[in-house]
Amino acid sequence: MNVKTKLSDYVRPLLLGAMLIGSAVQAEVQPLDRVAAIVDNDVIMQSQLNGRMKEVQQTIAKRGSTLPPEHVLQQQVLERLIIEDIQLQIGERSGIRITDEELNQAIGTIAQRNGMTVDQFRAALNRDGLSFDEARDQVRREMIISRVRQRRVADRIQVSDQEVQNFLNSDLGKMQLSEEFRLANILVPVPEGAAPEQVQAAEQQARDLYQQLQQGADFAQLAIARSSSETALEGGEMGWRKAGQLPPPFDSMLSKMSVGDVTEPVRTPGGFIIIKLQEKRGGGAQVRDEVSVRHILIKPNAIRSDAESQRLAERLYERIKAGEDFAELAKNYSEDPGSALNGGKLDWIDPSALVPEFREVMDSTPSGEVSKPFKSRYGWHVLEVMGRRATDSSEQYRKQQAQTILRNRKYDEELQAWLRQIRDEAYVEIKQ
Repeated sequence: MNVKTKLSDYVRPLLLGAMLIGSAVQAEVQPLDRVAAIVDNDVIMQSQLNGRMKEVQQTIAKRGSTLPPEHVLQQQVLERLIIEDIQLQIGERSGIRITDEELNQAIGTIAQRNGMTVDQFRAALNRDGLSFDEARDQVRREMIISRVRQRRVADRIQVSDQEVQNFLNSDLGKMQLSEEFRLANILVPVPEGAAPEQVQAAEQQARDLYQQLQQGADFAQLAIARSSSETALEGGEMGWRKAGQLPPPFDSMLSKMSVGDVTEPVRTPGGFIIIKLQEKRGGGAQVRDEVSVRHILIKPNAIRSDAESQRLAERLYERIKAGEDFAELAKNYSEDPGSALNGGKLDWIDPSALVPEFREVMDSTPSGEVSKPFKSRYGWHVLEVMGRRATDSSEQYRKQQAQTILRNRKYDEELQAWLRQIRDEAYVEIKQ
């Protein structure tokens, strides 16, 4: 895949999926240029149209698709350029500007996504016939379109709590948010109409394989050597499945399994099956670590220097170690107004919500222990870790997923309606 393709693939999803602006392939030099269309206060030149036509033709050819008649394709491409130009003019009138710093950051991100430095990316673009300045302008204009759409469409979208709940309760919502499992299987077949002895022998064989797996045997190797499944030569690999796509009792078994677990042999019409859970994804299962912690904060101020604040924190630490009550000392000395009256307690808190200095000391302090004094941007602390726990935030995560799905759905609908509106309201004269 050349760099032009990579640039397009990256920039489109980064900036809300709008088409790239400008020609990704330099147009051939032409003796004379002419106006292809007048769009409000701007014009689209024939050279722009030719350049975009060439890019689109190359993209279609790479996909192996049949090109439509040139006049049909040209009409489609010109219409796309018109819509883009209207949005750029809206951005200009709205005062939307992309700073050089923002643009440099975007270019740097594109280069990084392509596994290159900016200098390497510049060289690669030149090899593919696209100047670095042209690429920068292309990205700048795409960023403007993205911000126009954010202001005119995305910021107006609202999703109510009732809409979220209705989606979660719907069959579509349950299907889209359900957990997926990547599975592998080993099948020990049982012939149709098999005698009891044959069934018993197949079951024993399956149990022998299960025992080997429990003792550390490689699942894929056993599948290749011993399974009669159609996926045996792929190591039993079944791909991604939702629980609802599997027959009982596997549908209920999977939710209780951890990645790497293997089921005991299960009798099915075709024989005895052993399934391994390779990976999980989706489903909203989210476990968050939380810590119960309390602290004393001593802040430097106009009458107490940083060194004096440190010495006070050290004295309090020694008093705690000598047996004085942490909560009483926090009430009397801590200068954190949010926790002092509560004996310094921050209660159960997500470590990611804390400043790095506090989080690092807290992570290294065992439960029930008091840390030595340490400094953060707020001052000097002494903390005590009172406990740790894992909290299941699956329901909250599912609601966030549902809200994102509904917002994206509304955005797609609103965007198409808005694009039709601005096209209808614009003055457009085709010079063809």
